[in-house]
Amino acid sequence: MRKISQFLKLMRIKHYMKNFLVFLPLLFSGNLFVEKNFYKCLLGFFVFSFVCSIVYVINDIKDVDKDRLHFKKKNRPLASGTIAKTEAIFLLFFLFLLVVLIIKISNFSFNSILFLSIYLGLNLLYSFGLKNIPIVDLTILTSGFVIRVLYGASIINVEVSNWLYLTVMTIAFYLSLGKRRNEIFSKKNTRDVLKYYNNNFLDKNMYMFLGMGIVFYSLWTIDTNIINNTSEYLVWTVPVVIFIVMRYSLIVENGSDGDPVEVVIGDKALLLLGFMYCLLLIILIYVI
Repeated sequence: MRKISQFLKLMRIKHYMKNFLVFLPLLFSGNLFVEKNFYKCLLGFFVFSFVCSIVYVINDIKDVDKDRLHFKKKNRPLASGTIAKTEAIFLLFFLFLLVVLIIKISNFSFNSILFLSIYLGLNLLYSFGLKNIPIVDLTILTSGFVIRVLYGASIINVEVSNWLYLTVMTIAFYLSLGKRRNEIFSKKNTRDVLKYYNNNFLDKNMYMFLGMGIVFYSLWTIDTNIINNTSEYLVWTVPVVIFIVMRYSLIVENGSDGDPVEVVIGDKALLLLGFMYCLLLIILIYVI
């Protein structure tokens, strides 16, 4: 059992939380309770999650020596020695075969496969060098969030509105900048790209993107093209979103490492707010 838990840790199971973005297009399309579409997105969620794990395993294999010098990453399965490189490589091939098998059996659309390939390609380029180029590293981190939404839309063959795209992109930049900001703040990070950044740059751009994200989201909620004519009600969610991002910013400003998953998992209030927001959306879109 301990070995299995180490493999799951290597796969970064808790980071699958970010992949729930795959369900956003389904939620906003008004088809959340259409069984066929829901199961398509659920399967797509697991496929994308396995692709993410492939990226994580490759990155850990490549950076194992550097991770051993990091105050936190030294506890990862490969860096700590609880899993051997050969075992990690076996897991890598198993995940790849599993992804290919599911895609083939489930007849994924061309666009879905394309978005998976783009995500995998960008993140491999990130792992093998682009993560050391300032701005480019942030852009690739941000693109991962956007690709998740576009991929989710491709699974059920719906379009992503311009406002939703802009909202996800700007909030993702905010999260990425916050992560870099607190990596500098910790003064214990071995990431090479940090030497190009400073707190003033990261702070200013972080809150610029946050402001833009709230504006774009607000404009999205009053868009007359929102499903079921619920745009007049969706604007009620704007204060909730503002409260969520303020709570998140407070945690980041108080010394969190800035990793979105760690911040959310580590704060019960933020988890509760996120649940309330999702529940409110479902009520406004599907009940009222």
